[in-house]
Amino acid sequence: MELYNELKELILAVEKDADAFYNKNNKAAGTRVRNAMQEIKGKAQDIRVNVLDVKKTREEA
Repeated sequence: MELYNELKELILAVEKDADAFYNKNNKAAGTRVRNAMQEIKGKAQDIRVNVLDVKKTREEA
């Protein structure tokens, strides 16, 4: 659950930059959004792997 909470924090952290890019035409904010999305993508992959590990562990028990 810790990884999921970290993902939520990342999404909340990028909200300000997403607003600046889409609503205020701030190009630098767009770059920050893209970088954050890349980090979010990696975190989401970590969660996917973790879910499979937990699922396998529960099935073995």
